[in-house]
Amino acid sequence: MMNRREWMMLTTAAAGAALGGRWGYAQQPAIGSNMNPSYENPIDKGPFQELPNELLLYDFQPISIFKVPTTKIEKAKYPVIDLHQHGVRSAEAAQEMVRTMDAVGVERSVIFAGAGIPQEFAEVSKIYAAHSERFDLWCSFDLTGLNDPGFGPNALNSLEQCHKLGAKGIGELTDKGYGLGSHRSGTSMEPGAHADDPRLASLWDKASQLGMPISIHVSDPIWAYQPMDNHNDWLPAAWTWRIPEAPGLLAQDGLIESLERAVQNHPKTIFSACHLIQQDYNLTRLGEIFDRHPNLYADLSARVQEISTIPRFASEFIQKYQDRIVYGTDFLYNDEAIRCEIRTLETFDEHFYIVYPGYNHSFWPMYGLGLPDTVLKKVYRDNALQVYQRARDNSV
Repeated sequence: MMNRREWMMLTTAAAGAALGGRWGYAQQPAIGSNMNPSYENPIDKGPFQELPNELLLYDFQPISIFKVPTTKIEKAKYPVIDLHQHGVRSAEAAQEMVRTMDAVGVERSVIFAGAGIPQEFAEVSKIYAAHSERFDLWCSFDLTGLNDPGFGPNALNSLEQCHKLGAKGIGELTDKGYGLGSHRSGTSMEPGAHADDPRLASLWDKASQLGMPISIHVSDPIWAYQPMDNHNDWLPAAWTWRIPEAPGLLAQDGLIESLERAVQNHPKTIFSACHLIQQDYNLTRLGEIFDRHPNLYADLSARVQEISTIPRFASEFIQKYQDRIVYGTDFLYNDEAIRCEIRTLETFDEHFYIVYPGYNHSFWPMYGLGLPDTVLKKVYRDNALQVYQRARDNSV
């Protein structure tokens, strides 16, 4: 007598045979039986058989098959202030940036000069001198001699001098695990200072006194720390930006916690954390961080694509924290790149891919967030102005 499992196997096989006879499908082995290694399904024959062995991961560039409404965006619906841009190296390139800004609706762009020494900052400033109304230059910290006794007074003086030369903020300061000011010395890494390091306390306070907001990058995306295997959700980018464990390297949670302590210890200093503080995968945690620290903002730079894969939740989150999110790009200006981000923020378009090289780091299609006009105005421009205003209000 058959038990229930054997009966199910038999009826499943019979059903498969019946369908095969009716529709012309090749008969499959019964469920639970050993697959015949010599079995061939004639439907499977063709070029797809060899794809796993021949198609490189980076060469996979899917094109959407869905015939759904699309929105062509030429220009942002409202004026934009880009609070995260690394800039160019010549006056001619700056002029081209202005052309792109005009074309896509960017009113003003913050340029991270990458200079904390006053003389170097002055040199970078010359590149943008002809367009002072379109570019705000931010300086870095001068962390020369960070690990030497007596560090501090020179760094404070450099910051004051850069401010006098026109620096309106400070950034992008970067800590990916070894600290601000870390650098390679021979074959070893010379450590820097994490955000909550006491050596940086006077610099955070000086920034507040000068009315200068801070842009700070801590950590990298979560997939950069995860195993580089077939389960990594963002593998192409993860492989490029991977961060393996190493002695003295602070991982993501530790870096975010160090930033939180710095923000909490310096409530009059206005911070803008880059890339949604790397919490695009956990917006709930980002909201909790916002709730704890009213002097903290976060920019969208290089994370619009990531959050577009969870459009409903991301839209709800941005609407809830609409006073704390600022717009930023983080890439050299490209008309189509910015238009793609604008399309994502403004529309409800579905299942579209990036169509130009160098921007798409995953295989996931994008979906529009459809943010309301009142929220778009804040994210595009008003929140950036608020960052500046709050920093000035806290100055002495």
